[in-house]
Amino acid sequence: MAASRVAGILLHPTSLPGPYGIGELGREATSFLDFLHETGQTLWQVLPLGPTGFGDSPYSSFSAFAGNPLLISLDRLAEQGLLEDGELAKRPAFPGDEVDFGAVREHRRPLLAKAFEAFEKKADAPRREAFDAFVRRHAAWLGDFALFAALKRANRGESWNAWERALVERQPSALERARHELAHEVREAEFEQFLFFEQWAAVRQAARERGIRVMGDVPIFVAHDSADVWAHPDIFHLGRDGAPAFQAGVPPDYFSATGQLWGNPVYRWDALARTGFAWWIDRMRATFELVDLVRLDHFRGFEAYWEVPGGAPTAIDGRWVKGPGAALFEAMRAALGEREIVAEDLGVITPEVEALRDGLGLPGMAILQFAFGSDADGNDFLPHNYPKRKVVYTGTHDNDTVVGWWRAGVGDSTRTEADVARERERALAYVGGDGSEIHWDFIRTLFVSVADTAIVPLQDVLGLGSEARMNLPGRSQGNWGWRFGAEDLTPALRQRLRAITDGSGRTPRKPEPDPRTAGKP
Repeated sequence: MAASRVAGILLHPTSLPGPYGIGELGREATSFLDFLHETGQTLWQVLPLGPTGFGDSPYSSFSAFAGNPLLISLDRLAEQGLLEDGELAKRPAFPGDEVDFGAVREHRRPLLAKAFEAFEKKADAPRREAFDAFVRRHAAWLGDFALFAALKRANRGESWNAWERALVERQPSALERARHELAHEVREAEFEQFLFFEQWAAVRQAARERGIRVMGDVPIFVAHDSADVWAHPDIFHLGRDGAPAFQAGVPPDYFSATGQLWGNPVYRWDALARTGFAWWIDRMRATFELVDLVRLDHFRGFEAYWEVPGGAPTAIDGRWVKGPGAALFEAMRAALGEREIVAEDLGVITPEVEALRDGLGLPGMAILQFAFGSDADGNDFLPHNYPKRKVVYTGTHDNDTVVGWWRAGVGDSTRTEADVARERERALAYVGGDGSEIHWDFIRTLFVSVADTAIVPLQDVLGLGSEARMNLPGRSQGNWGWRFGAEDLTPALRQRLRAITDGSGRTPRKPEPDPRTAGKP
């Protein structure tokens, strides 16, 4: 993936600081890019950027194409004259270290509505044409999503398969009636997407100016309650009532003794294949318009995925079902050309999964937290076993922080207390130190490895404990809310991260001067 040794930080934009209860695509995002540049980082990895539903998970979005309106910078709207400063001053006392998603939505919803009304009244002709051009350019997905968002609000948030039957079945006359009756709400949803895409484009430009690339994240599955499933029911396994006939998950593993039950409907890969995988190609094309490279979540599901009956209470009683394999990727490559994709190949990985990954020439991932559960022989997570083409992490959004992992006991995993003690002994013997700065020991060990690409969650740079964990797999509530404060990125921390980045050869090299032009004006 990387042409040289690079380092990066994993941080979702919701975790950025700021006064409005959630991270935004405004000056705080630019300040974070300055931090990355100052410390020698050249990758910013984000989680999926779509609008979130129940549980606030970015992996359970209302759309695989749309952006999250909660990330729209209110200050930028005020600068454009769409909101008044006095309106922004009237805000709740939001917590600074976590996102209260309910309170943020309640505060933000009327402000975005006011911004839309101001645009409709005051926007000049070039600005209106820019909006109209955006709607035309994204018509393939935006029309369905905007109508879905309007209908969802009209139905008090109910899942689409609980709406009026004619709308569930997408009868043309019912859809036309809804578009007419909800025309204002549909256009407002389109306008919110216009704002998101415009502001994200500005963030991307600021990243490019600093030599920073953005790594996006594409979940293999989509949420059942989404515009994607409602608009394309033919490519998903659904029952007659629209509910998932089968749902995705994973069998029992390191994280959970009962497995993980995700609730996403599984694809009808045969139906997708008959279209040349058109929906997936559209999805990846849209994603690469937003990011430079993509982490493809749950890559092993493309070889075989864990299918669980729709009404099952846990993931135990599932079965492995073959996925599309190389055919999907060959179709994407033919349509989109060569794109940079990282295979998230964690979990139950078989020789068939490895063969698919390697046959496609995709780099996989390694997690340093997973390196010490067994002896060194054959342990692919130990840094001395890394190949160069590997994307390596101290942990991901699904892991505890390094400090939290270090302090934790057995929890609900399948490990024993003796297992935990042996893990700690192996870790200290490998990374050195006495455990008092285990996060810096992990970062240094990761950065000096031979792997081309090393990425660290910001929580680990800050040395935070389990209170800063982003997600606990299998827990439906209480995730995704962590935020940092601008004051956390101290000069001492910046200097230390830069020193480790420099010392491990991961700082971007300045181009050598051309001796033919040296000294010339």
